[in-house]
Parts: sequence; C-alpha cells; structure tokens
Amino acid sequence: AMDHDRNKTLLLELQRAAGTGNDRCADCGRPDPAWASYKLGIFICLHCSGIHRNLPAITRVKSLRLDFWENDLIEFMKSHGNLCAKAKYEAKVPPYYYIPQSSDSLVLREQWIRAKYEREEFVATRVCQDPCTAGSREGLLWKLGPGRKQFHKRHFLLSAREGLMKYYGKDSRGPKAVISVESLNAMFQELKIGHAHGLQITYNTDGQTRNLFVYHESGK
Repeated sequence: AMDHDRNKTLLLELQRAAGTGNDRCADCGRPDPAWASYKLGIFICLHCSGIHRNLPAITRVKSLRLDFWENDLIEFMKSHGNLCAKAKYEAKVPPYYYIPQSSDSLVLREQWIRAKYEREEFVATRVCQDPCTAGSREGLLWKLGPGRKQFHKRHFLLSAREGLMKYYGKDSRGPKAVISVESLNAMFQELKIGHAHGLQITYNTDGQTRNLFVYHESGK
C-alpha cells in the first residue's frame, strides 16, 4: 500500500512537472489529464483514453488515481512523457493537417490518434506516405441529392497540385463542380447528416454560397 501511495504521488507530480507537456492531454490538449498510456508513456484525458482502449495492440491505459502502478511503469513514464512522444509521433505532421482539439468530434480525434500511433503517419523515419497526404485522392462519397431526401454515390477528386476539388454527376461527362480548395470550408456534421462520418462542404460559386452534404462508410 505504501508503494501504491508513493507511486500515485510520483505520477501526479510527473503530470504537473514543468517542461514535460504532461499537464495537457497528449492527443487533444485538454488540461489536467487523469489517465495515461503506459505503453506509449503519455498522459491523456478520459475521452481520449476511451479511444486508446480500442487499440490494445499499441497502447494500454490506466487511471492515474484509481489504478495500481508498478515501479517499472513509473520509471517508464518518467523517461517518456508527452513532449517526448510528440517529438516522435508528430515529427512530420503536414502544415495543412487539422489537429483536433478537445471540443472536436470523436471521429476526428480517433483518426488523429490512429494516424499517430497505429499508422505512424507522422514519424520522421516513415518511408511510405499515406494517400491522404499525397498529391491527389479520389473515390466515391455518398452525396445528398437536391431534394435532400436521398444519398447517391458520386465520384470526387481532390488534387493538391491544382488546389482543386471536383465532383461528377451520374452521367460523368465532365465535373458538376470544380471548387478551389482555398475557398471551401468542411465541417463534420454528424447530426445534420445523420451519419457519424458526415461532412458539410461549403463553397462559393457565382457569388452564391452552396453546400454539399456527403459521408463515407469509413472515418479515415
């Protein structure tokens, strides 16, 4: 019991220690994280710990206050920490990549956590590049039709080189819309669209604001 109390005190001191970055969740920045991943050596909030729990092959979590911490785990946490993990797992985050905050939706935070630790997309030594961050990306998305009753599968193309997003109608003779990536705004709209991976894309054309409502089966 003495070890248990001593380790709990050490952990809480470590969470508040200056220069470690441990006083905010390593994944969403929420202050005063009450959980930690003892496999990655990071301090995280309750919400993000739930996402880590679904990835047992790469991360294991314990509560700082409620769980028993062995001496060797305390040493591991001491030699790691949030800034240390950031230097490794966020070394190559592209400048345009949106890093989710604590107020963002679960799908955004989960994909960020998976990209960092499961797919290791931003590790400095990474050789293969994720197609999302490469030059272009294309595929089918479910798009809400004009009457806002039904979703139809439509072909979308995103070209980083041209800085454009295009989408095609069912008779794909040419793109139905060509949208400058600079001018579009995309927001997760789970409730409005009725799907966890629902996205509202807003853009201007001929002086009018238009909305596209789309979703994909996968959150990636």
